[in-house]
Amino acid sequence: MQQFTSVYDVADPQLLVQAALAIKKNPHAHPDLGRHKTVLLVFFNPSLRTRLSTELAARNLGCNVMTLNAAEGWQLEFTDGTVMDGSTAEHIREAAGVMSQYADIIGVRSFPGLQDRATDYADEVLRAFIAHATVPVVSLESAIRHPLQSLADWVTIEEYKRQDRPRVVLTWAPHPRTLPQAVSNSFLEWLQHAPVELVLTHPAGYELDPAFVKDTPVSHDQAAAFAGADFIYAKNWSALHPYGQRLPVATDWQVTAAKMALTNNAYFMHCLPVRRNVVVSDAVLDSPQSLVLPQARNRLFAAQAVLQQILERPVG
Repeated sequence: MQQFTSVYDVADPQLLVQAALAIKKNPHAHPDLGRHKTVLLVFFNPSLRTRLSTELAARNLGCNVMTLNAAEGWQLEFTDGTVMDGSTAEHIREAAGVMSQYADIIGVRSFPGLQDRATDYADEVLRAFIAHATVPVVSLESAIRHPLQSLADWVTIEEYKRQDRPRVVLTWAPHPRTLPQAVSNSFLEWLQHAPVELVLTHPAGYELDPAFVKDTPVSHDQAAAFAGADFIYAKNWSALHPYGQRLPVATDWQVTAAKMALTNNAYFMHCLPVRRNVVVSDAVLDSPQSLVLPQARNRLFAAQAVLQQILERPVG
């Protein structure tokens, strides 16, 4: 694996899932793999699970770890040909070049602005690092994808499934803020490669980009989508048209115990952080069927599987 930005960077996603599950059984099996190697994590947005899990994963492999909070007063220029007489102090060409001399792997986390769809879906920050870094780049979340989260989600489903082809439902849920589409986009992209029956449900107006939805069945009837489900994955995302907006919703889309009763005793999943009694009720989140903490734990083994495969890649 030369980089990790989407499922399409992975030769065999199912094998990567199995690798993460194997690492979970013995996370300290390769303490010298990253000896004298450095992983640099660059955060343009704050993080809890991504930062902690990736730092620990790198250390489990024996790597040095450096973390840069790039949002704190350090403004980069990403456009070529710009006259830099404004607020940006350094161009990505030099910044990525310098980082590549200090690190063997660079992880990058960025968010969308949710103002202009074309700009966000161009994934400018991540693509600039890939273009100008001379070492492998790992996405810690970008404007349109969150592949480490989605890999951990698949690992969790594989670990807890009770049948060969479970019914997995991605459902939109309410939120007081406008949120990116990255987790939802990425979840669809990865689970389309998994041995599951995948269903997407959301209110009219909250369609996701067809490039990510592809042929996944879509329902505007949440109750119908939940019927017989084995896993319910709740996530909010903002509208695609008009881009980045919160639209009025005619019915309540919060995940409740009454809705979970329609399922096949389904497990509940969410990437966290989650707004209690907005996205999901306490009764669901605190139930034995809630996987949010095991799901978060699997972020460690997903990150470690990715870093391990990159470190093991042939040189040259």
